[in-house]
Amino acid sequence: MVTLRGYQEEVVERALRGENVIIWLPTGSGKTRAAVYVAKKHLETTRGAKVVVLVNKVHLVAQLYTKEFEPYLGHGYTLVPVSGDSKEKDFFGPVLKDSDVVICTAQILYNAMTNMEETKHVELSDITLLIIDECHNTHKESVYNKVMACYVEKKLERELPLPQILGLTASPGTGGAKNLEKAVDHVLEICANLDSAIVSTKNCVSELKQKVPRPVKQFDIVDKRLEDPLGDHLKRMMEMIHEYMNIPPDFNLRKCGTQEYEADVVILEQNGVKQNNRLLAQCALHLRQYNDALLINDTLRMMDAYRSLNEFYKNKSTTAIDGTDYFLAGLFQENQVELKKLAGDSRYENPKMGMLETTLLTQFGPSVKSKGILFSKTRKSIYCLKDWVLDNKALQEAGVKAAILTGAGNGNTHMTQQKQADTIRDFRDDKVNLLISTSVAEEGLDIPECNLVVRYGLLTNEIAQLQASGRARAKESRYSVVADKGGKEVRRELTNECLEKLSIEAIAKVQQMSTPEFRTKIAKLQKEAVCLRKLTEAGKREKRGRNTAASVKLLCRNCLKVVACGSDIKLLDDMHYVNVNPDFERHYTVGGEVNINKSFEDWEPGRTINCSTCNQDWGFEMKYKKRAVLPNVAIKKLAVETPLHGRMTVKKWKDVPFTVEDFILSHANMGYNNVTVDACLDMYDF
Repeated sequence: MVTLRGYQEEVVERALRGENVIIWLPTGSGKTRAAVYVAKKHLETTRGAKVVVLVNKVHLVAQLYTKEFEPYLGHGYTLVPVSGDSKEKDFFGPVLKDSDVVICTAQILYNAMTNMEETKHVELSDITLLIIDECHNTHKESVYNKVMACYVEKKLERELPLPQILGLTASPGTGGAKNLEKAVDHVLEICANLDSAIVSTKNCVSELKQKVPRPVKQFDIVDKRLEDPLGDHLKRMMEMIHEYMNIPPDFNLRKCGTQEYEADVVILEQNGVKQNNRLLAQCALHLRQYNDALLINDTLRMMDAYRSLNEFYKNKSTTAIDGTDYFLAGLFQENQVELKKLAGDSRYENPKMGMLETTLLTQFGPSVKSKGILFSKTRKSIYCLKDWVLDNKALQEAGVKAAILTGAGNGNTHMTQQKQADTIRDFRDDKVNLLISTSVAEEGLDIPECNLVVRYGLLTNEIAQLQASGRARAKESRYSVVADKGGKEVRRELTNECLEKLSIEAIAKVQQMSTPEFRTKIAKLQKEAVCLRKLTEAGKREKRGRNTAASVKLLCRNCLKVVACGSDIKLLDDMHYVNVNPDFERHYTVGGEVNINKSFEDWEPGRTINCSTCNQDWGFEMKYKKRAVLPNVAIKKLAVETPLHGRMTVKKWKDVPFTVEDFILSHANMGYNNVTVDACLDMYDF
């Protein structure tokens, strides 16, 4: 039986009447439990009810199924969790038809909505209640918004029936707005995207505050180090690269060791590629690594900064092909011994590390039972922080048992879903008492109450800050910001506090609107959004139509050698961009087998592929339906050249300025290595 607290009963009232609503409650207040209650009542009272619960992260599928929905609905209803690893995703239509509740990622539902195959296709009209977790993400190009864009278009065209919408959020944020009027516009936009009103508790505020107390916030501030020989030496090396690369006079690089400088050198690299200026492009790539080392030096240990740069040069896969490569490699080699010596000089160690140690020791001790989360920005930084904890004698004597928590994925620094679950279980069972995490632990994950949350070297928005602080839910818990005196982290934290208050004011303004006024504003925003999407898509089609695929050249982004043309690329299963030209194999060499910790319906990964000229990694071969071996190429590793607009770089294949045709199996009926596909298959021993 699902029982609710007073404030939960208050926020579900309108949802129980069948209205579209966004439930706005803080982290840890039981938003999901309220959604389970609404789902149960909906199943009991709606003929042919079909409930779909959408999440925006894969690991939340199993979590919501196991922890929330199955315990309360599993006895009387059929529940199915569907994720990318589930076979059910390939039969989503029948699965939905035969189930009462489906919990899945938004991408799986969107794929099913856009796939016309009978076994996979679903319509929004097949669903009667659509629950959207962390619904503040329903904006711009997010998959949540793609799903809801279909909903809004059908609503405006009066294509009924449509499901009831129930959104859940701890904060819709301000969307970057700095004044009340624009913050109200942002909240209205979220409401329009979800076709929902936003509801919160009014009569049970004291109960909510008692149940979800805010942690005590403190700024643990340190003075900047007076001397930084390692940082100074890195900056001198960067100046030498600046002189060598001959930066255009009209291009001003901002201060080294900042995010702004990183943005500048990214643009320089892109300009170098566009201008066929390899010297400029390569120097910019290396400068980004030096800047990364400076950022690490500012946040972590000096030796971490040195190791970051050393690893880059040690593992650099590309082959030296001209004087630029020899200069850049030589510069580091000439300074390597001095850099390592400076990094090991404890007199100049980062004072923030000392403050972080003090902050942790005030909460942890041999006889003190504490749980904490240490948030940092990057996967690289959290691995460095774990090494530091293990090497720190005082923290070890205090009983700190640290573990890393990162997002799920296939890279070396990603975690499998099982590893995530194991780590959280160890945290719950006190085998681990300090999670060192990226933003993955800010929202969604079922993490036990903590009495310490530390944000270290983070610059995020007000939503992330609010959700991170919401992890400190134990009594008398603390929320610490470790930062330099007058540093950007402190300024951002204070700004976010103001933005959080602004968001609350904006929500109140929206809630005070009369129903006719609210509906009028929402309808106007929805019509504008539909028109804008159509114009944007028309613009993309027009852009793609300017160039024939055969007229477009594709170049290795590192050595700038032409390696393919646009017509060689085909879109496989609406997901993979593969090169079907057998001549392409002349331009790449193969490496080791790619290991991905999951299986796929029609394909499996093969070997890595690298540019035969410079050894730049390009992607990997795919073994498709046991009938073809196809190179799957990453567009971010290539440059695009068109007759009309010259050379450019794009981040994703969907942004290329030509139309990519769909792959059909006959495209693969050609030889690789001057042998037939069948011979290739024999070689791979399928």
